[in-house]
Amino acid sequence: MVTWRHVFSVILVAVLALGGSWWWTRPAQPTIQPPLLAPGASPAGFARALTPRAFTFPVDHGPHVDFQTEWWYYTGNLEGDGGSRYGYQLTIFRRGLTPGAQAEDGLLTNQVYFAHFAVTDIERAQHRASERFSRGAGGLAGAQGEPTYAVWLEDWRIDSLNADGSAVRLRAAEGDLALDLELRSAKPPVFHGDRGLSPKSAAPGNASYYVSYTRMTTMGTLSFAGERIEVRGDSWFDHEWSTSALGPQGQGWDWFSLQLSDGRELMLFQIRNADGTRDGVSGGTLIAVDGGTTRLLVDDLVLEPLETWTSPETGAAYPIAWRLQVPAEGLDLTVRAQTPAQEMALAFSYWEGAVTISGAADGRPISGFGYLEMTGYLGSMQGVF
Repeated sequence: MVTWRHVFSVILVAVLALGGSWWWTRPAQPTIQPPLLAPGASPAGFARALTPRAFTFPVDHGPHVDFQTEWWYYTGNLEGDGGSRYGYQLTIFRRGLTPGAQAEDGLLTNQVYFAHFAVTDIERAQHRASERFSRGAGGLAGAQGEPTYAVWLEDWRIDSLNADGSAVRLRAAEGDLALDLELRSAKPPVFHGDRGLSPKSAAPGNASYYVSYTRMTTMGTLSFAGERIEVRGDSWFDHEWSTSALGPQGQGWDWFSLQLSDGRELMLFQIRNADGTRDGVSGGTLIAVDGGTTRLLVDDLVLEPLETWTSPETGAAYPIAWRLQVPAEGLDLTVRAQTPAQEMALAFSYWEGAVTISGAADGRPISGFGYLEMTGYLGSMQGVF
């Protein structure tokens, strides 16, 4: 069973040993296995997310190297000219080995980057994913907030198109799978939790700083199995950084990013404990049409799995349909995978994919599209934060 601690061991050993970067797509496996390096870098000396803070853009779109872990997460639902539908994910992760920036000296670095790139062809019920790893040196991988926002791992890139980073170009390609998209935010940034401080357990410092653009108008091209498609739709961007941990009973989490047909968005997450209960820090944010936000706490949410799909590759059983209720907001939704087989079976396995929304808002029909991430269904996620 692969754990996140083992994953980071593999990443660090391979990047430091190879002096560069590499990628693979399943079924290939890393040739260097743990425990050649102690699992994960020690959190000692890294900053903790303890109190709300002010955010400044584009600087805060860039890296926060005083914190151990960081990610830039883009997902979206797109439509081709003929009505074909697609989901996509482009995520770049940063992991610090020691706190702070290190002066670049050849390939010497204290920053490791890895990335996931996936496209789902809904009509064909096909999902394809790739991953890459690299060190944050020699131009191989990195991130910056100034003078312009950019994150990259080789030629997988996120590049700002404007001054504040609310418009970006995404580019990634692996074999006959590729995307080239322009995203422009229709709403101001959203700061989740307590003004951007999002707890992950009750312990002080077990939290992230968490900011999103929840509706980004998207246009560009996808290439899937050699076919190039003009697409348009909506995307969602999450940026989190932390030096944190799940609570002692934490097993994994379920995360929803939902774009509703009435112009609102809904982010929800629940942290599942090993005994089947839900951690009290679970919650979310409801974003109004004008960009205003309402914080949702654990008791504001009802989440009920409705249907399960079992991966033929890993054996993990994922809930791919959910009933989701926010009674105080009059929301009663069914969230369903657009196709069940959207497992990210890479160096570590989790489910991340495009979903549809149906149901009612204050008794009126409502629909929409979104993305769902589910972790901890193969084993505990202890060590990811």
